[in-house]
Parts: sequence; C-alpha cells; structure tokens
Amino acid sequence: MAKHTLSVLVNNHMGVLSRVTGLFSRRGFNIESLSVGETENPQFSRMTIVVEVDDDTYAQIKTQLSKLMDVIKILEFDDDASVKRELALIKIDSKNEKRSQILEIANIFRAHVIDVTSETLIIEITGDSSKVSAIISMLEEFGIKEVIRTGVTAIARGSSELKK
Repeated sequence: MAKHTLSVLVNNHMGVLSRVTGLFSRRGFNIESLSVGETENPQFSRMTIVVEVDDDTYAQIKTQLSKLMDVIKILEFDDDASVKRELALIKIDSKNEKRSQILEIANIFRAHVIDVTSETLIIEITGDSSKVSAIISMLEEFGIKEVIRTGVTAIARGSSELKK
C-alpha cells in the first residue's frame, strides 16, 4: 500500500465536505488526513486528502470522486513536484525545571512558543509530517497534555495550478 495525497477543487457549498467524506466511509476507505479551506476565489474550496491504499483502491477513489457533482478537479501530488506541510499545536507540562530543555528542543525544530503559563507551554510547529512527529516524540518525556494536528496541506511546485 502506498500513501497518496490528493488535492480536490470543489464548489464551496454547504454539504460538499459531507458528500466527499461520505463517499469514503460508504466504501470503507480510511482518510488518513483531511484539510479543507476556501481558495483565492471564495466560490471554491480545496481539499487535501491523504489516503494509504493499494493502486486499485486508489484508482477507484479517484473515479468515485470525479463522479461527485461538486468536484471540479482532482490532482495527485507527487512528493518531488509538491510542497506538503502540517501544523501542530502541542501543549506540554512545563514546570520551571523542565522549561529550558523544552525551549531548546523547540528551537532545534524551529518551533514557536505561542503561549506560556506557570504550568504549561504551547508550541506551534510547521513542517512535513515526519518533522511534526519527531518533535512530538522528543517532547513526550516532558508530559504532553494535548496535541492538535491540522493534517497535510499541499501545493504543486512551479507553474502548475489547481484552478477552474
């Protein structure tokens, strides 16, 4: 099985997300990551969907997606021809004696501390999924209270565009 990253341009209407995710759940396909947002044109939204499936299932997913009325265009992102990023917010237990070590790890990963209280730090990290996973792994020993990950978002390199 291989990981596939799809960018799907859709009409920005109520219920489109539900129809797309319903297509996956009805057929028993798992979505590993899903990121959705309005494009530069408010009439359209863009979904970045990551799935880990075999080639036959992947072909079926693309075929079924293309049949949905509000789906305008589908593009698969090749790792070499795209930029993929994920954002995570990590809340860590940070009593004073641990704080300097946590800040050092954040600095190594070029993460940003975005909130500090007497008991916790919240760190923001942006990067590819492996970078996000690596910092989470490094911070586990300090007591992670919460992790929120956006899922992958991607864009094609160069002049390629996903537009109507």
